[in-house]
Amino acid sequence: MQFDDEAKKAQVHRLRRIEGQVRGLQRLIESDSDCVDVLTQVSATTRALESFAIQLVEQHLQTCVREASENGVDSQEKVSEITAAIARLVRS
Repeated sequence: MQFDDEAKKAQVHRLRRIEGQVRGLQRLIESDSDCVDVLTQVSATTRALESFAIQLVEQHLQTCVREASENGVDSQEKVSEITAAIARLVRS
């Protein structure tokens, strides 16, 4: 998948925030924080990753599938590809 410069910048920014959340989890563990606080941060990090994944799916649908359709390529292959990726995401 190719991102335009603006989308790439936004995605990298989101990943850096998620990376910060993971580092926060590490600090919580290292400082023997309360389990509820750690689980709250795990939940927030998980939601951030899920949101990132949903945005990737949307980006894929808006670019790859649309471009395939516009270029006369069988878009069903792209739809099958993203469907399989969504299935893996849901199972994880």
